[in-house]
Amino acid sequence: MLRTLAVTLALGLSTAGAAQQAAPASAPSPAPAASAASAAPALIYVHAGQLLDRPGAPPRGATTVIVRDGMVAELRDGFVAPPPGARLVDLSQRFVLPGLIDLHVHLWGIGGDPLRERLTRLNTDSADDLMTAVTNARRTLEAGFTTVRDLGGDPRGIRALRDAVERGDVAGPTIVNAGSMISVTGGHGDGGNGLAEEWADAVHAHQINVCDGPDDCRRAVRAQVGLGAQVIKFAATGGVLSNVAGGLGRAMTPEEMRAIVETAHALGRKATAHSHAADGTRAALEAGVDSIEHGSYLDDEAIRLFKARGAYLVPTEIAPLAALAQARAGALPPAAIPKAEAAAAALHASHRKAWAAGVKFAFGTDSGVSRHGDNATEFAHLVDLGMTPAQAIRSATVAAAELLGRDDLGVIAPGKRADLIAVAGSPLADVRRLEKVAFVMHRGVVAKAE
Repeated sequence: MLRTLAVTLALGLSTAGAAQQAAPASAPSPAPAASAASAAPALIYVHAGQLLDRPGAPPRGATTVIVRDGMVAELRDGFVAPPPGARLVDLSQRFVLPGLIDLHVHLWGIGGDPLRERLTRLNTDSADDLMTAVTNARRTLEAGFTTVRDLGGDPRGIRALRDAVERGDVAGPTIVNAGSMISVTGGHGDGGNGLAEEWADAVHAHQINVCDGPDDCRRAVRAQVGLGAQVIKFAATGGVLSNVAGGLGRAMTPEEMRAIVETAHALGRKATAHSHAADGTRAALEAGVDSIEHGSYLDDEAIRLFKARGAYLVPTEIAPLAALAQARAGALPPAAIPKAEAAAAALHASHRKAWAAGVKFAFGTDSGVSRHGDNATEFAHLVDLGMTPAQAIRSATVAAAELLGRDDLGVIAPGKRADLIAVAGSPLADVRRLEKVAFVMHRGVVAKAE
C-alpha cells in the first residue's frame, strides 16, 4: 500500500481521473489466441509418446496433436508426418499433458523472501514490483503452469501484466486477476496493520479495498471490478502474514460476506474467501462463496456445507510450511509466528478429513509466500492427503478449469487452447515428475523446450 500511496501522491488527481475513465473489465472469457500465437507457425504437429488428454481418464499411447493458430485442431493416433510448411515438435519420448492451473498465486512483489521485501519497501515502488512480477510470471510458466489466478497484487499492475500476456508481449501464464483482497478495517487485507501512526493514517486514507458494513463492502467489490478484477477475493478470517496479532478467527460478519458474494455474482464474477477458522469458512459457504482458500480448520459442519453448496477447497498445502520456515528464521514479524505455527499444524489434517469426505479440491499454492516456480511441489502434499497422482493432476487441470468457469482449459481436445506440457516419464506413477517440466506450450507458442 505504501507504494500505491506514493504513486497516488505523485500523480495527484490524474490517478483518480484515470480510474474514472477506465471501463469495467468483462468477466473471464476465452481470449482470441491469434495475438499471442502470431509469432508461432500457423500449423504445428506435436508427436506425444504418451498423452493424458483428459485427466481422470487413462492416457493415450503415441499420438499426434495438431495445433492450428494457437488452438488444438485434431488428435490422431500414432506419429503423423507434418505437411510441408508445418512445424514438428518431437515429444515422442515424453509424457504430454494439459498445461497446469494454479488457482492461488501472488505475482506482484518479490515473493518467497518476506524479509527482503520488508527491508526494500521504502526504496522501491510499483515500477520495480512490475518488473519482478514479469520475472515471476515467466518462472511460473516455465514450471508448467499455463494459467493462474492471481489473488492479491496491485490492481492496475496485475491488469497490465494480464493484458500484456494476452497480447503476447511478455511470456507468462494466462492470468485471472482479483486485484486487492477485500478486508474489514484491521483485517488481513488492511495495509495499515502494524505501521507507525503517520503511515497507517496515510494508507487508510487511500485504501479502497477496506470496508466495514454490507453497503461499504458492496462498494469495495465494485471498486475492484472497476479496476479490472475478474474474480473477487475477500478475507473472511485473519491471516498468517498480516502484521496484526488478531489470530485466525472470523473477521467479517455474515452480512458483510453475503453482500460481497452477491455483488460479485451480480457483476459476473466468482468470489473466493481467504479463510482459516471454521467459523469464517462456514459463514463464507453460507454466503454462497464459490471457493475457500486455505481452510486450515474444518469441522463437520463446514465439510457438510462444502458438499451441499458445491464449493471448492483450494488447499495451498505448501503455504503454511513456507510461512513457518520464514517465521522461525526471523523473516516474518513477531505477530505472524504463532499464527504460522497454528496453521501449519492444523491444515493438513483438516484437508485429509475433507478429501476423505468427498469435498471438491482445486489446485492452488499461494506462491509468493513460497517461491515462484516451485508450484509443483504441492502435488506430493496432495498425494499425502490421500489423492492418487491422477486425482492430484485432475485438481490442477479439469477441476481448476471448472472453478474458473473456463471450458477452453484443462484438457487437450479439438477446440481447446493449445496449452500443454511434457515431462520425462509418467507423473501417474510418480507425481513429483511434474516438478521438472521439460517442455511448455502456451496458446500454441513454445515457451520452454529442452
